[in-house]
Amino acid sequence: MDAVTFGVLGPVTAERGGDPLALKGPRHRAVLARLVLARRRTVPVARLVEDLWEVPPPRAVGAVRTFVGDLRRALEPDRAPRAPARLLVTEGPGYALRAAPGAVDAWRFETAVAEADRGPAARAPDRIRAALEEWRGPAYAEFGAARWARGERTRLTELRLRAVERRAELLVDLGRAAEAVPDLDAHLTGHPWREEAWRLLALALYRTGRQGDALAVLRRARARLAGRLGLDPGPRLRRLEAGILAQDPELDPPGAPADAAARLWASATEAYDRTVAAGAHARLESAVGLLRGLAVTGGDGLEAAREHRTTAIEAAEETGDAELTARVIGAYDVPANWTRGDDPEAARRIVEAAERTLAALPPDAAADAARCRLLATVALESRGVRSERGPRAAAEAERIARRLDDPALLAFALNGVFMQSCTRAGLAPRRDALGAELVALGTRNGLVNHTVLGHLVRLQARSALADLDAADEHAAAAERLAARHDRPLVAVFTDWYRALRLAVTGSPYGTAAAAYRSAAARLDGAGMPGLERGLLPLALLGLRLAHGRPADVDPGEDWGPYRPWAEPFALLADGRTAEARTALAALPQPPPDLLYEALCCAEAALALRLGDRPALERARERLLPAAGEIAGAGSGLLTFGPVDDWLAAIGRAPAP
Repeated sequence: MDAVTFGVLGPVTAERGGDPLALKGPRHRAVLARLVLARRRTVPVARLVEDLWEVPPPRAVGAVRTFVGDLRRALEPDRAPRAPARLLVTEGPGYALRAAPGAVDAWRFETAVAEADRGPAARAPDRIRAALEEWRGPAYAEFGAARWARGERTRLTELRLRAVERRAELLVDLGRAAEAVPDLDAHLTGHPWREEAWRLLALALYRTGRQGDALAVLRRARARLAGRLGLDPGPRLRRLEAGILAQDPELDPPGAPADAAARLWASATEAYDRTVAAGAHARLESAVGLLRGLAVTGGDGLEAAREHRTTAIEAAEETGDAELTARVIGAYDVPANWTRGDDPEAARRIVEAAERTLAALPPDAAADAARCRLLATVALESRGVRSERGPRAAAEAERIARRLDDPALLAFALNGVFMQSCTRAGLAPRRDALGAELVALGTRNGLVNHTVLGHLVRLQARSALADLDAADEHAAAAERLAARHDRPLVAVFTDWYRALRLAVTGSPYGTAAAAYRSAAARLDGAGMPGLERGLLPLALLGLRLAHGRPADVDPGEDWGPYRPWAEPFALLADGRTAEARTALAALPQPPPDLLYEALCCAEAALALRLGDRPALERARERLLPAAGEIAGAGSGLLTFGPVDDWLAAIGRAPAP
């Protein structure tokens, strides 16, 4: 039976498997709330009586026991008659609720906020946001007047307010100040006496290029504090105001690229605040154009563009203008050649917004270009997700673009088709043809970014097809364009390609491994976590397997999304064969991305070691369309060796 969970961050609730439990009347809820508040400690019956009634009735103790009995039946309906309770237990002179540490929303909230500051700073804002989502209203909502709840309500409320401010502080420190502004505005509406929130809002505005608005916020803070409380602003607010007036460099965002992104983003943030003002539409569209330019610079510029893009889309949707929203979503036609996204949650939100906008567009032909861009966006942002919608959207976008005969539109649509071209093994020839068309289309029409994309796509495809001479040519062509047009991210991919080349051509293990490690160093700060996470350990695993070496998987490494394929090797090395078999059986089909064949080979290697015939047949069936190719080399990054070698090894494996 599912465990019971309890909620006190809002009305008091108890649930099992997401279904609410019937807690009868308000005094039943009060008993439960009082026991939750005690945090697994015993509450004497006399204290419960005192807390439940101002003037206890003659049979108050019996009533409490009745309430407890009713609660036990609701919490443990399958408990046998006279069997001891396991959750709401009798202990000494009273009762205790033995809820698990994660069973109460308030306890989860406190733990998550504390752990957020102990983990990587870059992930802390999202962890705190998730913790804040536990709140459904005021803590112990229906017991606001109860003396026994007053202290805990105050404590939890203060923790929540500090968590909101701590998340904003982290965002500002991480160069993501624009994200902090809307939440701080809302926070101060309900809590205008919190000086730290005023300071953070003013600093966030300044770091997004809104100096005047930052000073206006500080003036509002001064007026509120002086007018209502008779207080002057504290020293931190006064120092910030002086620093803004002097344009103190100490107040600038960390890192020049992030600073540029924030200041370029100022116009879009203002548009968000004034979506109905004259000119707001134009500001939103121009802001997305600036973000598109930042994205191709890589590093902080790419991260800033990615972060602010969703804000622009939200602002556009708030106007209620579907055609504007379509233009804002579709204007971000930044070429992408890696088939796994950097921020799956943001991608999901963008896809949902694109789908809503598609449904709202007028059905006439005048909207076809906007429709095409939205469909291409759905295809691009659905990369690495196995569904029917992504390929269908890509095909429809391509049909519209070819009919409209718009080169830029077709290049964007073809990028979406490329992102959906990994649904099975053996599709390198299809990707090679797409790359060739992108190179020709981009060269004819001056579309530099998509010309570079075409060369990188062909580099990947020719590597898979074991045509390294052609891959070399495309690597060199991409690098020439990158040098001429300042596209630093290209070197990330060509460095990895040269490491892959060493692995494919039989260089000594140590030479190829060193090249992989050198290439991985280029990813640090490149702003592409979807590419970076787990890539180096996976590349080294493929290299070891291709060289006939032991897998030597270190489970302590960051395997990212490839951990399910790595952990069974570690279990085998520890002699935990049965667990390795279970893990192999639980492996999902590899995602539809450029490492599909590589992960199929990893599964085949596990199945060969375990003699698992069904898994071997599954791997053989998946790999067969890629016969003659180099497994994993379609990524342009790493390899597990020739597919034919794996098919031969599967064929030689003894029958069960």
